[in-house]
Amino acid sequence: MHDFIIAEDSELWDIICDGPYIPTEKIGDPLVTMLKTRKEYNDADKKAVAKNFRAKKILVCGIRPDEYNRISACQSAKEIWEALQIAHEGTTQVNQSKIDMLTTKYELFRMKDDGSIQDMHTRFTSIINELHSLGEIIPRNKLVRKILSVLPSSWESK
Repeated sequence: MHDFIIAEDSELWDIICDGPYIPTEKIGDPLVTMLKTRKEYNDADKKAVAKNFRAKKILVCGIRPDEYNRISACQSAKEIWEALQIAHEGTTQVNQSKIDMLTTKYELFRMKDDGSIQDMHTRFTSIINELHSLGEIIPRNKLVRKILSVLPSSWESK
């Protein structure tokens, strides 16, 4: 979703991460920041507010109907994004637990005695991809060494 939004318009991603643009003006002495009424919006305000709605629309249109209830009370694209992140990725603590579990799986990974090389590759790739999706990236040279270390002795070069 993130890549789609950035390809669409990088300002939309800023709105999702930072929150909506709210047109304000400074008035009085001392200066006080006040919300503008819709009649007071200039062209730049109108364009920015439209981007707020567009960011929200992209997120809402990108979810399954059964997920709509999870975000229906959210007022901004930022709130929607945060609700979806928690629902799909979990909190930081949950993510760290997932990373720890997957790291242990990676460290204990072995080729099954009766398994094929394809089966081993599929299981290994699954672990690596899950780690990658959580932001934990293992360098390619470590991955190659790990694969070579788990091959059965019958695979040793002669």
